[in-house]
Amino acid sequence: MISLLHTMSIRKQIQISEANIPKAAIGLLIFILTFGLFIVGYDQGQLFSLVQGEQAYNDLWVHEFSHDMRHAAGFPCH
Repeated sequence: MISLLHTMSIRKQIQISEANIPKAAIGLLIFILTFGLFIVGYDQGQLFSLVQGEQAYNDLWVHEFSHDMRHAAGFPCH
């Protein structure tokens, strides 16, 4: 009985250490989030207009591929 009480009274120590996340990594993630929100929410041909020119505003490739995601995220588009 004594050994049972002895094993129940042993406490485990947990060491919690802070993570050292580089600020550059956090900045990169914030940039990716912001750029992703622009692509999903506001792009109406601007991204591909750099390559396609004025035709990109008529094609709206990004808009068509992310159409349902735009509505799910709460961005109106029509």
